Amino acid sequence: FAKELPNLLGPGSSIDVLCLNAGIARNTAATDVLRTDDGFELTVGVNHFGHFLLNSLLLPMVQPKGKIVVTASSVHDPESPGGAQGVPATLGDLKGLEVDGKACEMIDGGVFNADKAYKDSKLCNVFFTRELQRRLESSESTKDIVANCFTPGLIVGTGLFRDQNKIFTKLFDFAATDLLKVGETPAWGGGCLSYMVDSVWDRGTYYGSAPGSSKYGDDAYGNQFAPNPVSEEAQDDAKAKRFWELTETALGLA
Repeated sequence: FAKELPNLLGPGSSIDVLCLNAGIARNTAATDVLRTDDGFELTVGVNHFGHFLLNSLLLPMVQPKGKIVVTASSVHDPESPGGAQGVPATLGDLKGLEVDGKACEMIDGGVFNADKAYKDSKLCNVFFTRELQRRLESSESTKDIVANCFTPGLIVGTGLFRDQNKIFTKLFDFAATDLLKVGETPAWGGGCLSYMVDSVWDRGTYYGSAPGSSKYGDDAYGNQFAPNPVSEEAQDDAKAKRFWELTETALGLA
């Protein structure tokens, strides 16, 4: 795709906004380690390493005042409502990635856990965004490109939960969205992405809103949906830098 894009767009074309929005979540009960064709654990492989590689390949095409928008999630933060359920996200000391590279089951070196793998992948997204912004600003040719990430909230109806029990998913969607009013609609999630693309010029910032904010409609963008603090771990800029370097090595970019 990255090789063909210049031909598809035509000579001299550039990218205004690069949206890194792909994501998968395996059944939380899964215990088998599935891998991408390149050998990465599937969840983190798609949600982080795939984004990282695509960004590396397409960054030269991003216009000097372009944007990069990454879809993260509040579950990267163990203090958030979703992040507090089950095993919390943490990349630990990065030993899994450092020692085993792309062959690792978990970046922190632990045994594979499908629930944690998804949460970890969202922490990866936040680390990536913050370190990417730092690196963009350090180069004269990319200093005006902005990178930000956001959480669209809990949206059950997008297909992200396709590997979960279908009956449970339908009941959970009804309870979260219609009864408890803590879930969001796919239209809300699309609106969040559009707002990040059209209206946000922050740098290395994480946007989000309280559960159920879609009830406010479009007025929520820029009000309820606004800059949010990231988790304590995600604020570790030294770890973000080291994680970036290890990711480059695992992808064969270093």
